[in-house]
Amino acid sequence: MRGNLRYVIALLLAGFSFLTYWCRTQKNPVTGEEQHVNMTAEQEVALGLQAAPQMARQYGGIHPDRQAGASIDQIGQQIVQASGASNSPYKFNFHLLADEQTINAFALPGGQVFITAGLLKHLKSKAQVAGVLAHEVGHVIGRHSAEQLAKSQLTQGLAGAATIASYDPDRPGGTVASAAVAAAIAKVVSLRFGREDELDADRQAVKYTGAAGYDPRAMIEVMKILEQQGGRSGGPEFLQTHPNPGNRIGVLEEEIQKDYPNGVPANLNQ
Repeated sequence: MRGNLRYVIALLLAGFSFLTYWCRTQKNPVTGEEQHVNMTAEQEVALGLQAAPQMARQYGGIHPDRQAGASIDQIGQQIVQASGASNSPYKFNFHLLADEQTINAFALPGGQVFITAGLLKHLKSKAQVAGVLAHEVGHVIGRHSAEQLAKSQLTQGLAGAATIASYDPDRPGGTVASAAVAAAIAKVVSLRFGREDELDADRQAVKYTGAAGYDPRAMIEVMKILEQQGGRSGGPEFLQTHPNPGNRIGVLEEEIQKDYPNGVPANLNQ
């Protein structure tokens, strides 16, 4: 009887988790896409602003070269204007971080975008910088962080349901193993979605860089630079926070061909 009750509770928890996830949808203010998110754009902005100082401290703070930082922000704002993100509720700011060793770039929810000096020193042109920043703007506009938070809550609920259903009072140690399996499943699901987000941001970067007057092929060069750095000890952190499927360059090439069937215009900034 107790076993049946466990299954009922587990099913109710799983059902509630699914229902909560699927019923909480919002229309993306930029793309028009219906997305499963459980926070408003304003909440994303507030969350990003609150997290920005702590994130900056992890990378040595803001770079003291204000001129270099202003140049990063200028390129970023060009991307924002070209992408239509300026008409969104998001407040975009672009920051150069002081860390000279770490190769990384990332965006917080709501428009706080960061690039490390360690990555910047490997980039060879403004177009490559624009490509990296456009990729991060794509994450913000795509609301990928908000989607990941919603998916995380779903997988946590399913993991909890699996733990309850598999609990055996005569073998309490089995719960640990079941919970570990459930957590592993949740992690795999989240990783798959993360890779889809990366490819989506890559596609958006092609559109945004070209619209801002930069050659979108620069993103392919960025990928090659990152691959070269990946051969070193530990590899760049960018490839750890940005899953790098083997077909990523291929996706960029396909998107460029799709957007520029007659070839990339020669007047774009390299």
